[in-house]
Amino acid sequence: MSRIRLAPVYAILVVLTLVSVVPFLWMLATSFKHGPDVYTKVPSLLPLDRRTGEWSPTLENYEHVVGIGGLGRAFLNSVWVCLVLVPAKLLVDALAAYAFARIPFPGRDRLFALLLAGMMVPTITLLVPRIHVTQELGMFDSGWGLILPNVASVLDIFLLRQFFLSLPRELEEAALIDGAGRMQIFWRIIVPLSKPVLAVVTITSFIFHWNDLVWPLVVLNDPDLYTLPLALQQLASSESGRAYYIMAGAALAVVPVIIVLMVFQRRIMEGIAFSGLKS
Repeated sequence: MSRIRLAPVYAILVVLTLVSVVPFLWMLATSFKHGPDVYTKVPSLLPLDRRTGEWSPTLENYEHVVGIGGLGRAFLNSVWVCLVLVPAKLLVDALAAYAFARIPFPGRDRLFALLLAGMMVPTITLLVPRIHVTQELGMFDSGWGLILPNVASVLDIFLLRQFFLSLPRELEEAALIDGAGRMQIFWRIIVPLSKPVLAVVTITSFIFHWNDLVWPLVVLNDPDLYTLPLALQQLASSESGRAYYIMAGAALAVVPVIIVLMVFQRRIMEGIAFSGLKS
């Protein structure tokens, strides 16, 4: 009886799954099609020859976007930015969250409330001052201009602080009695106990900065420094009539994100449960 009652729920979930998955499958299939096989009277999800109906995939689209389209260089630029930015951001956010959670200092709570209030300011309104500061520091149109302005996130600091507050203070007090310093406590007690939430912050930061378009768009002028989303936008503009090239570029952009989500899916769920976001 319970299964019969749940049948409409399962049906809705199946429909929502198809709505989410079919566009991705269509993108992937189109990326392997020859140009004439994309625009047919009867749409086909599989890469089939329009004349013979036989299986006819090709890797020419990927070779084009990686070489002529410049996505190969942009892919490496995005990898470099994420490999430098994400660990640096995690370190800065974790240290700041530890200070707000465990170290008493004058004006701590007011400063934290001010940071949270800053989250209510639309990000787009901060572009002009961020650009001005980046120019004054001599980092405009450079890789460091992509990295340094993003090494801290108020949202990540808030999530890490809430998790640090949930850890038992007895462990920290015992370490202080034994003569441990604040940094020793942070590295040897707080960090090992916080692996789930640290994993969540790492993964979400990687996904955000891998897909970020706005900041690279305003801070970069040199095409050799373009990240993958920026190069993909340029490809979509130059190859607007060739969907197979655009889909090949989009497939290259989404594959690393899917791999990260598949590998760290368990960590994401653990982090949600441990950090209290589930409620």
